[in-house]
Amino acid sequence: MDANRRQSGIQQLLAAEQEAQQIVNAARAAKSARLRQAKEEAEKEIAEYRAQMEAEFQRKVAESSGDSGANVKRLEQETAAKIEQLSQQAASISPEVIQMLLRHVTTVKN
Repeated sequence: MDANRRQSGIQQLLAAEQEAQQIVNAARAAKSARLRQAKEEAEKEIAEYRAQMEAEFQRKVAESSGDSGANVKRLEQETAAKIEQLSQQAASISPEVIQMLLRHVTTVKN
């Protein structure tokens, strides 16, 4: 009877060990599944964030490009106005400059 009892105790221990191993394996599988799911969710969030940032970047580029065109047009207008102003100034003092040059060129010094 003592041998049967020991044999029964050993069988119970082996069964308990197998059950524990199954619980550990199930926990590992669940953990692995949770990690995979978390990774997929993180990748999805990253893709959404990247798309959002890309859209914002494209919007800013578009705004800057529009402003750039306006800036170019404004600079062209300012340049044309400055050229016109300088031309008028040159035209107004041109006779005086010509007279001064002629006077210095035609004056003979000893």
